[in-house]
Amino acid sequence: MPPPQPFARPGAAARLRRVIAPAVVFAAGLAGWEAVVRAAHIQFYLLPAPSEIARSLAENAAFLIGAAWYTAQEALAGFAIGCTLGIGVAVVSVRWRSVAEALLPYAIAANSVPIIAFAPLAIVWFGVEQGSKIAIVAMMTFFPTMVGTVRGLLSPDRDALDLMRSYGATERQVFVKLRAPSALPFVLTAFKVSASLSMIGAVVGEFFGGFARSLGVYIVSQTALFHTREAWAAVVVACAYGIGFYLVIAGIERLLIPWHVTLRR
Repeated sequence: MPPPQPFARPGAAARLRRVIAPAVVFAAGLAGWEAVVRAAHIQFYLLPAPSEIARSLAENAAFLIGAAWYTAQEALAGFAIGCTLGIGVAVVSVRWRSVAEALLPYAIAANSVPIIAFAPLAIVWFGVEQGSKIAIVAMMTFFPTMVGTVRGLLSPDRDALDLMRSYGATERQVFVKLRAPSALPFVLTAFKVSASLSMIGAVVGEFFGGFARSLGVYIVSQTALFHTREAWAAVVVACAYGIGFYLVIAGIERLLIPWHVTLRR
């Protein structure tokens, strides 16, 4: 029987194909959007063409970058708080199952509350400034992180757990040597989901009030004036930040777990 071969990383051609396919679809979508708006003579206040959005983005780039950074600070702070609490509660839940049984219904209930319903209450509790938006993001990122971490910590095979205990390993050693490494792919996946949710939560939270030079407030104010090109430009910037957060986590994932099966393809 031949010895097992180490997995081969995808070559440059394969990586290039992965980039080209989405780029082609994106370009085709923009071209179709532009053609439909121009051919149907749709008013730009209803649906601006991509070229008009790009022009507005270029004209207001300095303002949008500053507003996006303000909103991104809320997203990052809420992400850090929500993910930290999610991991902490998950560790406690795995160690003491009774705690998990007591907390899980409340975590599910909190995650079931629509952000539109929670945002006004958060403003009442934490004020109209960044605190309320950070609380919204923390609530949105807490549940995915907690669930992913719990699944990861419980993922080790029963035989592996029995083997470690047969050698007299303590619970701390089992956690550090087996449970934590097994949970890492699950935690990083939860981080990628939460990275996208964090920017959504911050922007939507700003719809209900906040600093004038923030993305959410800018989108609402421009939409109310039927300046949809400017509003779409702000949406594009928010999407870019959300994608950037996701790519940062994906890059960290490749550094920490290059051996994982999901990164071999």
